[in-house]
Amino acid sequence: MSSNVAPSPASKEPSFLEAFTPKLVTVLREGYGLANLRADALAGLTVAIVALPLSMAIAIASGATPAQGLYTAIFGGFLVSLLGGSRFQIGGPAGAFIVLVAATAQAHGMDGLIIATMLSGLILAAIGLLQLGTYIKFIPYPVTVGFTAGIAAIIFASQIKELLGLTLSEPEPGPLLEKLPALWIDLPTAEPVTIVMAAATIAVITGLKYFRPHWPGMLIAVAGAAVATTLLDLPVATIASRFGGVPSSLPLPSLPSLDTAKIVAVLPNAIAFALLGSIESLLSAVVADGMTGRRHRSNCELVAQGAANVVSGLFSGICVTGTIARTATNVRAGAHGPIAGMLHALFLLAFILIAAPLAGFIPLASLAGVLALVAWNMVEKHAFITLLRASRGDAAVLLTTFLLTIFRDLTEAIIVGFALGSVLFIHRMSKTTAIETQRPFVMEDEADNSNRHRAPYEEDAENDPEIVIYRISGVFFFGAAASIGSVLDQIADTHRALIIDFSAVPFVDSTAANTIEVLAQKAERRGVSVYLTGAVPDSRRDLVAHGLRPPLVHYSDSIESAVREARGEERR
Repeated sequence: MSSNVAPSPASKEPSFLEAFTPKLVTVLREGYGLANLRADALAGLTVAIVALPLSMAIAIASGATPAQGLYTAIFGGFLVSLLGGSRFQIGGPAGAFIVLVAATAQAHGMDGLIIATMLSGLILAAIGLLQLGTYIKFIPYPVTVGFTAGIAAIIFASQIKELLGLTLSEPEPGPLLEKLPALWIDLPTAEPVTIVMAAATIAVITGLKYFRPHWPGMLIAVAGAAVATTLLDLPVATIASRFGGVPSSLPLPSLPSLDTAKIVAVLPNAIAFALLGSIESLLSAVVADGMTGRRHRSNCELVAQGAANVVSGLFSGICVTGTIARTATNVRAGAHGPIAGMLHALFLLAFILIAAPLAGFIPLASLAGVLALVAWNMVEKHAFITLLRASRGDAAVLLTTFLLTIFRDLTEAIIVGFALGSVLFIHRMSKTTAIETQRPFVMEDEADNSNRHRAPYEEDAENDPEIVIYRISGVFFFGAAASIGSVLDQIADTHRALIIDFSAVPFVDSTAANTIEVLAQKAERRGVSVYLTGAVPDSRRDLVAHGLRPPLVHYSDSIESAVREARGEERR
């Protein structure tokens, strides 16, 4: 066998209409039969079972009612799947929004929250229509890991009161530094029954995930808690005792009272919703792409998210975004396309119309246990530890974003983290320019006879359909990671071995290393061997620190040696 050099595949720029064609249209054009509908119905039901307790829990933690969480999942989730640019995206209320939504509701009231939700939808749609969604991918990897971990910590802290059944002498403070002392003062009011209820919920979900991973652990745990509370008449707070139950009908669309002062006041909150929503939804779409090998359209997805938020606000819902956990559940359940997400919304609608009174028996401690696990699962623990060990620069960006998210503000954390990541890139470039002067940022033209070590072109070594070589030239950092990752993702689909040459790469940052790691894991599932060649010691050390080590990938000093190794594996 021989190898071939694969240049970046040239793809025709899509027209405006093509770029904003929903994935639903694409799926229907492919041909949609009864077998596909059956697969989507089963996946939609599975996701609805997960979304039912989660939507109510997130809404309660956000300062809204359980019904508002369900309205968000029904109307927002339906439109995200109907209009979106991702084949598998599931929309609804997300844990990442709890902090922002709760703060907005506390500062501006429910009307202010709904106005901010609708404004964020208009902003998201504008970002998508202006085709700015691609720039969201330029956020450095340590920033996304840091703010996600920070949000998770705040979500967990917000559930301590319900987990322990505390009775607070004063309203619960929002900021973490004020919240923890207030909770500590009222710790003697903790209710043992509530603690046992929350602990049992966590234990059941965790146990079922380990022993029966295909069972709907959240629904079983919450339903079991509701049954136990009712039969044993346990003294714990429930949805009915706190909120009066869940209405068994849908609200009519209505606009909150609008005035210029209120709109101006909530505009910063709306911008924060749009920023977080764009990041969260596109991250979720990328996860779905990695699991399925399909590719989403970022700007089309943002337009769908915008429409979903506007309509959600019209029906008293809260912020809508793509949700990673529910989207991954959708893929694992065997969904064929967006109709699964639309059916998930219809199944939730059926619950409201038929079985809404049953939701009143659900204990709040059980929902708090669900959110505690959501917070734990949000933290990318392996990535957090890897970035702390990778370099002082990445650790500084990570910890700064994490701490600012917890103690200051999410938007401020993202802006400062991005700025620090950019400064870190400039610093690394200055060191690279001083030390690796033979590897400039932009490779200049040179005469063919200027390089004595220039190897002759071997045409038989450049046209093997089984082995593909991709040469990266220049710095491989967060600004280029999305584009290069997209190219590598496409060319890795149809070959048995992929060789990525780093000979002309001065350095690799954490975002780029994560891009290669995701690609390598995807290639491993498809039986494609990945070889990394020519990496300088610093780059190789960064790649290894991010989990790129044998047997996931193989390292070689040169392309030639990697080709020989790949051929040997094929013969075996």
